[in-house]
Amino acid sequence: MTGQVRTVDGRVAGRRGQATRQKLLDCLSEMLSSSPYRDVKVIDVARKAGTSPATFYQYFPDVEGAVLELAEEMAKEGAGLTELVGGRSWVGKAGWHASEELVEGFLDFWRRHDAILRVVDLGAAEGDKRFYKIRMKVLNSVTNSLTDAVKELQSKGRVDKDVSPGAVAGSLVVMLAGVASHQKGFTTWGVKQAELRPNLALLVHLGITGKKPVR
Repeated sequence: MTGQVRTVDGRVAGRRGQATRQKLLDCLSEMLSSSPYRDVKVIDVARKAGTSPATFYQYFPDVEGAVLELAEEMAKEGAGLTELVGGRSWVGKAGWHASEELVEGFLDFWRRHDAILRVVDLGAAEGDKRFYKIRMKVLNSVTNSLTDAVKELQSKGRVDKDVSPGAVAGSLVVMLAGVASHQKGFTTWGVKQAELRPNLALLVHLGITGKKPVR
């Protein structure tokens, strides 16, 4: 963290203050993993961090404000998801490997940030533009790269020109996000985790290239 971290009233937080602020965020993140978002209270976060509600309010206006901080940090990491697609070849065996690695990377990212992503999805669904923008920032990191991949395949005559790159890419990313947020639920359908990822990669490959993968 840098010395530019500020308190709610605009003062620059010192090293000790930064550490306290980060501890509050870490405790909040941990609590979101085990408690419904609406049940998390300032006093509980402060107590878990070994400090007081007054200290919490020095750094955040409320629990929602702190959650947005966590969400922004998550979105910054999510920007790196573009590396799973950018500059990749979707021809031949390379295309299958690209599909597999995209699925692996996307689902792993979602699992690591499951708690905060659930809150982001909730806020976005309720029409909160702040959470909606964060959600789109994460999804756009993959959607834009996949759109470019389809356009490149079209330019080489490998994908029909009638295909809308944006529509295909957006649909695939929404599918990935839906599956990622429902990973545990697949077991109730008798689907093993080991079966989920390769079959999802198959759908991604078919969506991008329109062809069965060469493995």
